[in-house]
Amino acid sequence: MAEPTHTPPAEEDTRSAFGWCHWHQGHADGIRLIDVIEQGSGSGITHFACGPCIVANGLVPFADR
Repeated sequence: MAEPTHTPPAEEDTRSAFGWCHWHQGHADGIRLIDVIEQGSGSGITHFACGPCIVANGLVPFADR
């Protein structure tokens, strides 16, 4: 039987983003992109949320849709 050549990294080894959570209005570790609002002119708007806010507000991260 062939042995696997790649093992997934341990959860503590994976990188997580640090940034502004738009739901609790503070900095947090492990934020995820929730919504992207494109505008015809100028830059668009992005909303990010941390893990606890995602769970508490029933949010679905953009990448998981």
